[in-house]
Amino acid sequence: MEKELAELDQKAQEPGFWDDIENSQKILQRSKNLRDKLDGFNKLKTDCEDLLTLVELALEEKDESVFDEVESNFKEIKSRFEKLKLQTLLKGEYDKNDAIFTLHAGAGGTEAMDWVQMLLRMYTRWAENNNYETRILDLLEGEEAGIKSVTVEVKGENAYGFLKSEKGVHRLVRISPFDASGRRHTSFASMEVLPVMNDSDEIHIDPEDIKMDVFRASGAGGQHVNKTSSAVRLTHIPTGIVVTCQNERSQHQNRETAMKMLYAKLLELKEREKQQKINELKGEQMDIAWGSQIRSYIFCPYTLVKDHRTGYEEANVQKVMDGEIDEFISAYLKWNARK
Repeated sequence: MEKELAELDQKAQEPGFWDDIENSQKILQRSKNLRDKLDGFNKLKTDCEDLLTLVELALEEKDESVFDEVESNFKEIKSRFEKLKLQTLLKGEYDKNDAIFTLHAGAGGTEAMDWVQMLLRMYTRWAENNNYETRILDLLEGEEAGIKSVTVEVKGENAYGFLKSEKGVHRLVRISPFDASGRRHTSFASMEVLPVMNDSDEIHIDPEDIKMDVFRASGAGGQHVNKTSSAVRLTHIPTGIVVTCQNERSQHQNRETAMKMLYAKLLELKEREKQQKINELKGEQMDIAWGSQIRSYIFCPYTLVKDHRTGYEEANVQKVMDGEIDEFISAYLKWNARK
């Protein structure tokens, strides 16, 4: 981490650093994130040493009055350590990116739509607790109650890295508030999570990657046609994309238009490749019903939230529904790292 930080600081001192403002801002943001992590680690190390010194002094003096202070400080340090340790498990290509998640109601009708609304509250609470910014991009309400589907953007470092653990089908078991007979119902909702890609990336074309051929235009153009080689054919060697323009009156104009066409073709190719990556990230799509759930939230006849992948459980359902799902995320990242 220190080595990467030193390299980034050196880049910031190089001449022409601000020529590419967008890239410069990315480097500075990465440098800030690394510095914050390093400062957090050093602060944690100092606090551990101070706590150890306090314990040693208390043992020497046989002073039990500091027991509560030591216990409180230990819990706080342990919590910070666990969060720091989790960040070391985020090694995926897109883990640092912002995230977009979508919740869909599955089997269960109105009950399932209400379940989506409950999950939306849970995830927005989690985002608030972790200082992430959320913005609803799309929302389709249910006919009677709840939400059929909702798409939310979550902005902040490692948003995708953490939320990818929630991808899958979530199962709810409770006494339905929509059933006058007070029967127990099972409902399902699916969670899809994707990293936010940088759509502002420009297409850069190396002039050496372009082969240009000129020939006589064969279309309309009056006296100019067939008298000069004004038509232009451009071949992008790395991709094999070929574009041709012969409608303009000069070779220069045809080349300029052909370059615009080539940029558009390369952008289309990039978007296609991006979509392929997104499809790979989505993984296998499962039915939003029995047998495909990653986690169960049981409100009745007992209270329990259980992750079926990791085996992690939490008996306090309300705590989970209030957004305290860090332990589930932690368990998933550790489980996934062992796979």
